[in-house]
Amino acid sequence: MLPTLAELLTLPAFAGAEVRSGHARLGQPITWVHVSEISDAARFLSGGELLLSTGTPLVGEGAGVYIRSLAGGGAHGLALELVREVRELPPAALNAAHESEFPLIVFRQEVSFAEVTRAAHARILRPPAAVRPPSLSAVTDALNETGRAADFVASHLGAVLSLPPRPRLTLLDTLAALLACNFNVAESARSLGVRRQTVYYRLEQLRAMLGDLDDPKRQLGLLLALELSRGPEN
Repeated sequence: MLPTLAELLTLPAFAGAEVRSGHARLGQPITWVHVSEISDAARFLSGGELLLSTGTPLVGEGAGVYIRSLAGGGAHGLALELVREVRELPPAALNAAHESEFPLIVFRQEVSFAEVTRAAHARILRPPAAVRPPSLSAVTDALNETGRAADFVASHLGAVLSLPPRPRLTLLDTLAALLACNFNVAESARSLGVRRQTVYYRLEQLRAMLGDLDDPKRQLGLLLALELSRGPEN
């Protein structure tokens, strides 16, 4: 889950940050943090960004226009380090931020934008603690519960399943290895502990027995069928 602007402001890198406007929107998620000193930054936005600036775009008469352009472009906030050329927020900028309910944040001391972006991105890219590894169990459970699992497996792996136990297991293991690495023969050979020519030979058998193996939908069906064929104990 993406962090909100309010969450980012609690990070040590944001110490001393002062929220001057847009308090009601501090709960918006932040997708990325950019350093920008150009007045037309809005045209590069994809939505949800927090911009960092020393205030250069606020110099002159376009301060209000700049703030409104960021708000209209989808930015979720602007953090300003007001210690160099610009030391105070221009009234036009603050007024525009209030009108747009746009979060405007001020640093009164020098900060390292590199540290701020690094800390923010570490939080943005951090996977949620409760996330589980990807699994097909929900789909396989549904097929089992509705009594369609056997037919589904047979429709995708039928020809291979009709083989004697040893060649059947060999080809199913090879198919699983190929699917796991996007049909990279060299990688499959390493994972199976065999030579590449062996994998090429088995792949030729699989294509002859199962048909097209290149279609993504077909590959997904094969993955599901393999999961089902292994049984609930795996």
